Amino acid sequence: MTDEPNLLGAFLRARRELVAPAEAGVPVVGVRRVPGLRREEVAMLAGISADYYLRLERGRDRKPSVQVLESLARVLRLDDDSRAYLLGLVVDKPRRRPRWRKETVPPSTAKFVALLPLPAFIEGRYLDVLVANPLAAALSPRLVVGGNRLRDVFLDPAEQALFPDWERAAAGLVAGFREAVGTDTQDPRFIELVGEVSLASPVFRRLWARHDVRPRGGAAVTFHHPQVGEITLNREKLLISGTDGVMLVVFHPDPGTADADKLALLGAAAEAGVKR
Repeated sequence: MTDEPNLLGAFLRARRELVAPAEAGVPVVGVRRVPGLRREEVAMLAGISADYYLRLERGRDRKPSVQVLESLARVLRLDDDSRAYLLGLVVDKPRRRPRWRKETVPPSTAKFVALLPLPAFIEGRYLDVLVANPLAAALSPRLVVGGNRLRDVFLDPAEQALFPDWERAAAGLVAGFREAVGTDTQDPRFIELVGEVSLASPVFRRLWARHDVRPRGGAAVTFHHPQVGEITLNREKLLISGTDGVMLVVFHPDPGTADADKLALLGAAAEAGVKR
């Protein structure tokens, strides 16, 4: 038996608990004591034995075939991102030593962020803020070097107040974080961060247990800013070449909108603060 974390079993268990029997075409008879699908129901729908599925969930077999995984993805109603994550859990990968090394940003990229006339920052694989410009800090005072997006969004009430639909924003952050980390869950930085946020936030514990997976990407984000009120900005996330998961994050408004005017006000305030 391996002492590696049973990521496959944990993922299968979490995802089957999210599938309602009716969604899978399973008739409900009497009182069900478990949420979602039972193990034997997943096995039946996927065309595998209940004993084999139990072995997968308990980590006794960690190398199912692609065909089995595809069948399970269908039964569990996984989207393309979650399906890719499931397949990635059983791909042979070279064992990594704990990372310990500090994430760094190329100096030229840091200079580029400072020159951007838009809120911009650089986040590491574990959502640490590595570089940020003054306009990013004007959008949120937590967007400064040394901050961490996961910790701030779940543990800082002032950061939570910036999002009209905070829990939805938090769920997206968690899903992106899980995708970024992948199977590298023995990294000391990961263990420390997830442990800290889990202890302090019941909402994080609940969202983390869902095993949702989503790439860190672009989206429209609405903020309830204490200075300019509600402002909606487009968020872009761009992978920085030559790094392991480090991303440039930029917010920009639609031209000619009230949101663009509000961002200009924040920019003027940030510039005035720098000149003092």
